[in-house]
Amino acid sequence: MKAVVLLSLALALTACGAHKTASAEDVARSWSAALDRNDNEAAARLFAGDAKIVQAGELVLHTHKDAVRWNQALPCGGSIVSVTAQGKDEVLMVFTLGERPQHRCDGPGSRAAAIFRVEDGKITLWHQTAVPPPAGDGTIV
Repeated sequence: MKAVVLLSLALALTACGAHKTASAEDVARSWSAALDRNDNEAAARLFAGDAKIVQAGELVLHTHKDAVRWNQALPCGGSIVSVTAQGKDEVLMVFTLGERPQHRCDGPGSRAAAIFRVEDGKITLWHQTAVPPPAGDGTIV
């Protein structure tokens, strides 16, 4: 009887969304945190196979190894200034760039922005874009 109750509870939890995929914002925040720790493996695990990078040209990260290499090459980490939804699966994040362990940031204190498209909990597009202008009160929207 006890096993039936436990099984019923497990099925109910599963049916209630226990396997919900992370939102685009959650995944982008996780990527930023991994980069700030210089955990390139964790950052790379957040990318889907064949993820597209748009940053002074286009690059496709076909494999996990490609994603690790790309993350390792980024000179800066950053603190998140703003997050703006760009649809169901995309967010625009603005960062203030800063140092990350074992790297030398080439623009500490400057701002950078990237659009993240996330599908099934994985980044399928990382697109560096212009930092949006501040709103009248100085915040970035």
